[in-house]
Amino acid sequence: MTHHGPQLITYADRLAGDLPGLHALLDGPLAGAFGGVHVLPFYPPYDGADAGFDPRDHTQVDPRLGSWDDVRAMAEGRTVMADVIVNHVSADSERFADVRERGEESPHAPMFLTLGSVFPLGATEDDLARIYRPRPGLPFTVMTLGGRRRLVWTTFTPDQVDIDLRTPQAWEYLTSVVDALTSGGVSMLRLDAVGYTGKEAGTDCFMTPATDAYTERIVEQAHARGAQVLVEVHGHHTQQIDIARKVDLVYDFALPPLVLHALTTGELEPLAGWLRIRPANSVTVLDTHDGIGIVDVGTSDLRPGEPGLLAPEKIDALVERIHDNSGGTSRQATGAAASNLDLYQVNCTFYDALARDDRRYVLARLLQLFVPGIPQVYYVGLLAGVNDMDLLARTGVGRDVNRHHYTPAEVEAALTHPAVAAQLAGLRLRSSHAAFAGEFTWDVDGSRGTFAWAAGDERATLAFDAADGSFEVRATQDGAEHVVLTSDTLG
Repeated sequence: MTHHGPQLITYADRLAGDLPGLHALLDGPLAGAFGGVHVLPFYPPYDGADAGFDPRDHTQVDPRLGSWDDVRAMAEGRTVMADVIVNHVSADSERFADVRERGEESPHAPMFLTLGSVFPLGATEDDLARIYRPRPGLPFTVMTLGGRRRLVWTTFTPDQVDIDLRTPQAWEYLTSVVDALTSGGVSMLRLDAVGYTGKEAGTDCFMTPATDAYTERIVEQAHARGAQVLVEVHGHHTQQIDIARKVDLVYDFALPPLVLHALTTGELEPLAGWLRIRPANSVTVLDTHDGIGIVDVGTSDLRPGEPGLLAPEKIDALVERIHDNSGGTSRQATGAAASNLDLYQVNCTFYDALARDDRRYVLARLLQLFVPGIPQVYYVGLLAGVNDMDLLARTGVGRDVNRHHYTPAEVEAALTHPAVAAQLAGLRLRSSHAAFAGEFTWDVDGSRGTFAWAAGDERATLAFDAADGSFEVRATQDGAEHVVLTSDTLG
């Protein structure tokens, strides 16, 4: 069953302990706020080297979290989204372990990429320098396969081994994943890191024509099983527009930095420029399990000559404001200061990025909820979470500042926070009000703006001022218009 209302993004263990606990939260204190949930990787091991994005067995539920029956139960009456990790598997997976031991004698050997897989005649310096990677250095790790030292393709970390989608072995594997998820009640598939799958000599190995063909093949499989597909790609905003024409859903990764820019400068025109051209079939976010994307509003080597949505000097200023607003904690979690380095993201909770200003924070969420698309709200953002510097100190992984492990007592306390209560009120309005099935209109003038939805006599309107963070939400009820939310209640 697919709903197009707001969805929660969460790890089962970090918010609720396990899948039954998450189900109880959605049916309990979060009831009415979400029509769906994106459960971040729940495959064994959910607590691996990359928080589950390095699956050893992508067709199973980690028994410490629950079972497929728990996933199916959660899918009754709501959309469940799960990740298809298209680009790689765990270096500890059973298939790759066999390749380590037997090398080319393993029947799984063709499934895994090495330097020689893509460059059988050898790679030149220009070939290697051209490869696009979201981290510094080359995407290869020296490993011994069947007694022979090889350069194994590892786009992200040495714990995540890339697969070769030109081979039947890879497609047998991916088909088994899609089958397991869809038979387990998952009706939306998020294609993780799919942009890196199309490695071809003579290209930058990112978003190549082969990537389009692989994506189309997975979309066909999903549709045949009654599921929709969301494609996850960080890149120039024109790439998202292009991708949106070919798939069910794309992320609006440009929205978060544009909202931050608006609410920290009072300047709405960059956001307005994006509203004029953005694809309608978007999933909107402010924060996710990754950092706050910056590349999505800037220029890109992948689209030379194409301007970004924000000028370079405004992007630099925005990054510095985030660091200042977070008291410098985001600087400690971003760039060379943290491992698992991302070149295109700032690691920070959205609440800290806005200096824990409740008015501006709730306004940011309301802007997201009123922009067309399917809103997804990350669990830390929902609970107005702050940067977890203790977790960062323990792991050294920058993105962990925004991946807090909540205790039940912490969840209970957070639900009483005024900014959390206001978000939930906005989410329940977005989930239930008939106006959001109608037409969206918007207008901006200086720092002031109005976002409105109308369907027949039903209306919902957000009027706001980005300069001071003030806002008012009005909506019809029983034939009359009422104030639903106002910044006055947040001080």
